[in-house]
Amino acid sequence: MMELVASVIRLWQRIPKAVLFGVAVLVQCVLLVLMVADRMQILREGREVTLQTQPVDPRDLLRGDYVVLRYDISQLPAGERNSVVFVKLAPNVNGLYEAVSVHAEPVAVTAPEVLIRGRVPYSCGSPGRTFCDKLTIKYGLESYFVPEGEGKKLEQARNQQKLRVVAAVLPSGRAAIKRLLLDGEPVYEEPLY
Repeated sequence: MMELVASVIRLWQRIPKAVLFGVAVLVQCVLLVLMVADRMQILREGREVTLQTQPVDPRDLLRGDYVVLRYDISQLPAGERNSVVFVKLAPNVNGLYEAVSVHAEPVAVTAPEVLIRGRVPYSCGSPGRTFCDKLTIKYGLESYFVPEGEGKKLEQARNQQKLRVVAAVLPSGRAAIKRLLLDGEPVYEEPLY
């Protein structure tokens, strides 16, 4: 066993540092491309759902200009708490998607229903408690970066419930913000890359 370790170390030491540096750069580039490709897949192939935003307070001034977003579907009645949940959404009479039910595992949906995956970031009360009256759920749609100086205007619109979000949702439940709507009109649209 020691001979094997020693031979691997000798082989490692013979590889030029420039080659190791090049491999490290290549691995990082591949990871970045995979991240962009993943986001592209959600935006191109995901089913569009429009979500109503809710007022949020406070504002974090240290992270740059962005809008903090919370939705009608962010706090739901629930039973047993799991770290990952699947929320069945269906459109209401206004075309806005609302939560129908919360599940610990993916469930079948029929059009126009959509299943969105979320995370419950913390427990609901005492450490040993696994049953909750309400779940706070994060979908990865809770912030949206905007050009400098635009965040305050959008936060005011959000607080007046004039801001809506169109999200793309894949059948797996993964979602991404596709565009922001102010009074029903698109104000920001994510490029498909």
